[in-house]
Amino acid sequence: MAFGKVELMSRKPFKTIDWTDEGIVILNQRELPLRETYQVCQTADCVVEAIKKMIIRGAPAIGVAAAMGLALGAKRFDADTKEEFLDRFEQLCERFASSRPTAVNLFWAIERMKRVAETSPLSSMKEALEGEARRILEEDVAINRSIGEYGKELVPNEARILTHCNAGALATGGFGTALGVVYAAVEEGKKIHVYADETRPVLQGARLTAWELHQHGVPVTLITDNMAAMLMKEKKIDLVIVGADRIARNGDTANKIGTYGVAVLADCHGIPFYVAAPLSTFDLALGSGEEIPIEYRDPAEVFCCGGRRVSPEGIEGYNPAFDVTPARFIHAIITERGVLHPPYEDSIREIFLD
Repeated sequence: MAFGKVELMSRKPFKTIDWTDEGIVILNQRELPLRETYQVCQTADCVVEAIKKMIIRGAPAIGVAAAMGLALGAKRFDADTKEEFLDRFEQLCERFASSRPTAVNLFWAIERMKRVAETSPLSSMKEALEGEARRILEEDVAINRSIGEYGKELVPNEARILTHCNAGALATGGFGTALGVVYAAVEEGKKIHVYADETRPVLQGARLTAWELHQHGVPVTLITDNMAAMLMKEKKIDLVIVGADRIARNGDTANKIGTYGVAVLADCHGIPFYVAAPLSTFDLALGSGEEIPIEYRDPAEVFCCGGRRVSPEGIEGYNPAFDVTPARFIHAIITERGVLHPPYEDSIREIFLD
């Protein structure tokens, strides 16, 4: 699949995704931290492939990309009736829905775009879809800012924070969820030091979180995934903050593989474990984490490190991309409308009814 042209740019601050006259501009996260390149997608199929290949990743960012990709694809429709337009749009939605199975924000964005298509007249449907995609991006940044404002109150001055995978501006439309809490605390004047797990096998912590924090001037120490227990034992970690890809009605949370292990370690050492996520990440149709679909990726990712094979030929690999952290290990869930505490069945229901 051709992705369209690639441009080398220098943007301070960087943008994860943007709608431009040339097309949808996506920061290629597969190239970071060695090269800061931007992919210009001029077709919906290009955006689908960017999601599948993790050129863009992170649940909120995937939702934004899907909304923009749907609006971009709809611009090419030549339909004589609204029924014909909606039929083609439904097929396009199905292509996006098949790109990543775990991040619920993808499906939330698709449903939101469907509602706009269904309620708009044919004559203005393309403009309405573009406008909605732009709003989803703008709202995501504002939501992340709000998460940061609520979350910073949980972060003491001189806190040493452990995070797993990447839940910053790179994983969202901008600012970030878990790292948004860090940035908000820093903006308030707090001195923060972040320990970033490398996050095997794709190294989102080593490649992305460390790069992003360094770009923002936040002190960061990179550790391998198996060092977290020792740091906790040595009392070098004050709290853990992670993002989420899907949260069930009881608070069980799916996030990047390895998150569950970090939560267990934090519980063992009496360290608060926080999840930061927008309300669009909650899936109230699922009673527990047992119902969350888990994506399994190519075992070749496990065989390699940094693109180089480090294991013998002829062996088997196992590569779930996510795991589920039971709600009992989560101290609080930080949302754009406040901080949720156990029992989550009650606090989640209340925030959605409020």
